[in-house]
Amino acid sequence: MRFLIVLLCLAFFACESDPPETERETDAPAEAAFEALLTSYQEGRLQLNPLEATMLGDDRYNDRLPNSLTDEYKAESRGFYQDYLNQLNQVDRSVLGATDQVSYDVLKWELNIALQGADFATQLLPLDQFTGPHLMIGQLASGAGAQPFETVEDYDNWLARAEDFAVMMDTARVNMERGAARGYLLPRSLALKLLPQLESLAAEPVEEHLFFGPANRIPDTFPTEERERLQGAFRGMVGQRMIPLFTDLATYVREEYVPQARETSGIDALPKGEAYYNYLIKLYTTTDMTADEIHELGLSEVARIREAMEGIKAKVGFEGDLQAFFDYVRTNADLMPFDDPQEVIANFEAIHERMQPQLDRLFNKTPKTEFEVRRTEAFREASASAEYNPGSQDGSRPGIFYVPIPEVEEYNVFSDEDLFLHEAIPGHHYQFSLQQENESLPAFRRNLWYSAYGEGWALYAESLGKELGLYEDPYQYFGMLSAEMHRAIRLVVDTGIHSKGWSRERAIQYSLENEAESEASIVAEIERYMAMPAQALSYKVGQLKIRELRARAEEAFGDAFDIKAFHDLVLEGGCLPLAVLEKKVEEWIAGA
Repeated sequence: MRFLIVLLCLAFFACESDPPETERETDAPAEAAFEALLTSYQEGRLQLNPLEATMLGDDRYNDRLPNSLTDEYKAESRGFYQDYLNQLNQVDRSVLGATDQVSYDVLKWELNIALQGADFATQLLPLDQFTGPHLMIGQLASGAGAQPFETVEDYDNWLARAEDFAVMMDTARVNMERGAARGYLLPRSLALKLLPQLESLAAEPVEEHLFFGPANRIPDTFPTEERERLQGAFRGMVGQRMIPLFTDLATYVREEYVPQARETSGIDALPKGEAYYNYLIKLYTTTDMTADEIHELGLSEVARIREAMEGIKAKVGFEGDLQAFFDYVRTNADLMPFDDPQEVIANFEAIHERMQPQLDRLFNKTPKTEFEVRRTEAFREASASAEYNPGSQDGSRPGIFYVPIPEVEEYNVFSDEDLFLHEAIPGHHYQFSLQQENESLPAFRRNLWYSAYGEGWALYAESLGKELGLYEDPYQYFGMLSAEMHRAIRLVVDTGIHSKGWSRERAIQYSLENEAESEASIVAEIERYMAMPAQALSYKVGQLKIRELRARAEEAFGDAFDIKAFHDLVLEGGCLPLAVLEKKVEEWIAGA
């Protein structure tokens, strides 16, 4: 999923279930000073990353977009993190309360990992089909995202930010040329997927351009002269800045970049690529696991899940091997019943309604933040996966589950129940929203994102389907197994691509042999892993840890095990490194 990926935590930290602060003496002035440091850090980080502030509903920096692709910005960021690390090293951790000790350890890791990441020349690969800034800004530019368009100031803020974005894209072009000269090139398949995105943003007429969308919806309450001024400004911004910019960039990618794009698939083919992949494994899994260990884990999980799939194949009476059953599920017309994209959205809404009455059996707390299902925007739909974008911290903007529907007649429903549990409820929407709404956490922790925890929770949530009244249809249960298989395959193919010399084609073939996703979907996924090395490892690593912890608690408590209490424990502290989560559960069990 593509939302705010904030720096992760690896080390074994103290946890929030340490003895209550009243059981030992603390230094109140030191705690006050530490809390001031946390506040200052969060404020500085939002200024350094104003898009994050916008996503949180903080509108103070909506007119800004620092050019993060410049050497100057990298130097400023490095200085920021080093300065706060120096300040943090002056704090005596031992005099802080339990929650502050956790915050101390988390902040220290974030600062250290940010400084480690600064050593890699990521700015020389500024664009790809899955993570480039043109995608996030495109969502905001449409007027349907986090950027508000309600006041005249909102519109002027966006015009200023759009110009900053144009400058950033000019830098992206320069960096692509610099990167190519130094051996930093996208794989050819990714460059080819990037091209139509850029071409769509270069297309006329102005009035139908994605970036002109807000100008078509200027409120009637604005004075006439302001409406006319803003429409003129948007027309100039699109026609004189964005269309020429993207035309030039698309031409460069088509005529110069694609012909020299590399044939290799893995990040280890780039300068310092092996070291960068090892860094990313730590970043995304919050473990010390090696690529080899993760690869072997993936192979064992694939074997285990294949056995469960054989059981479903037998249950539905299919004759033939598992590979033939995959093909049958992929092409079964009964599983592709829709003619209109809105029917896909309506199906997810029906799933929500069907499982909602059962949520009280598993959870004490439910989010206040509203929730919506939307179709992925057309300009990025062809290369997108289903994803969740968090709501604003104050709840004024809902969490959004985006569903790509590029060819509705080919849309297969066999995994929709599972997908809803992961991306929406009780997966990402519960985890994100409850964390943001928890006012007892320091501000910087209310918005942390640790992929192993967050994606691990969402994959764990998929296993709750039967407890929530879903998976009654064996094909939907097979969809859950397929989704788990999908994440197990990721352990194999991601490490294969980035550390074992696997080609894109070998990874695609391995996936086709072990899961029922369509070939088009598998290709998009493999190219996602190529664009985002190691991120795909976080799901299964996190899920297996949460399942292990639940099993431990069930064995320890026996009939007294309270699933609501377990879920509260897992969710209450927001995103945490897996070692912290494990310690919390161990102490909960020990204290019973």
